[in-house]
Amino acid sequence: MTEYESRDEQETTEQETVEQGRASEADGGDANGARGGGAMPWEGQDRERREDRDSASRVSVVDEEQPRPAPPPGADEDEYKWHTYRVYPSGRPDAVEFIDCYKRFGRGPHILAGLNMGLPEGMVSMILGPSGTGKSVCIKHMVGLLYPDQGDVLVHGESVPNMADDDLFEMRKKFGLLFQDGALFGSMNLFDNVAFPLRQHTEKGEDEIEEIVMRRLTEVGLADARTKMPNELSGGMRKRAGFARALVLEPDIVLFDEPDSGLDPVRTALLGELILEIHRDAMEDAKEKQRQHLPTFCVITHDILTARRVADYINVLWKGRIVEAGPSEDMLNSDNPFIRQFLSGESEGPLSMD
Repeated sequence: MTEYESRDEQETTEQETVEQGRASEADGGDANGARGGGAMPWEGQDRERREDRDSASRVSVVDEEQPRPAPPPGADEDEYKWHTYRVYPSGRPDAVEFIDCYKRFGRGPHILAGLNMGLPEGMVSMILGPSGTGKSVCIKHMVGLLYPDQGDVLVHGESVPNMADDDLFEMRKKFGLLFQDGALFGSMNLFDNVAFPLRQHTEKGEDEIEEIVMRRLTEVGLADARTKMPNELSGGMRKRAGFARALVLEPDIVLFDEPDSGLDPVRTALLGELILEIHRDAMEDAKEKQRQHLPTFCVITHDILTARRVADYINVLWKGRIVEAGPSEDMLNSDNPFIRQFLSGESEGPLSMD
């Protein structure tokens, strides 16, 4: 009997999973529901999540509210009055977790100001929030390019700031990263750009590298452009090429830093569909190969339509802390005035030009 079959026998419905999460909370689980939990059943949940995306929302039971934290140093309570700190359970363990993280540069204000945030394993998560609120800084902390001044960042339960250099180098292989503009090497053609991680980090022969690269280029619709140079590609093509490069090492976690920046609405929608399709294929492959971790995608974006189309789980970040977080259906139906204003794109509400 496989690991997944065993899980499916033990837990047969998504509702049972949620009920177990509630029971875990009652037994002393932490404030984020899914964090620190054991393995969950995967089969059936992802299919149901896609099918239910446009149907009437179900509202999860929010984790039992914890005592409200004090505002960060130098701030008053009024600045954080819209932060309810509610976290609706995902039913899954976190692939990445921020624990009370603080980060500032020089004498400026804190960019991360006591951040507690999780990215559930096996889901497409989104980090949403106004400009300048620390979203891209989060990515640099996940891969160990920045360390928090206080607090901790965990990747699959291991502390990134406390890793030795060799362990940090190996941990980074778990990540694929799509930058805003694709970040292609201008002196290399498309094929060599996508092959670069394989040549740098593996001992694979050129025949195997070509098979992997062409499979990824085909997935993103660029198989016929393999010999083109980056300056011959459109903005959308460069982003898709960056996506292919982010996938060649079969990472456990793929990070997208504003992938829709500079794209027209149609190509933004197509990119969202591509993210969903590749995540679904990666999930099926991970289950078939019984990989230790399921693929986790994290998208940083300002585009609310992308969030509505793509997100399984949403973290809303403002002033260096999470306002609320939870499955997309819960967040899109939140009664928090800040969340409602931001996710509907309204000019009236707590968020202003200040």
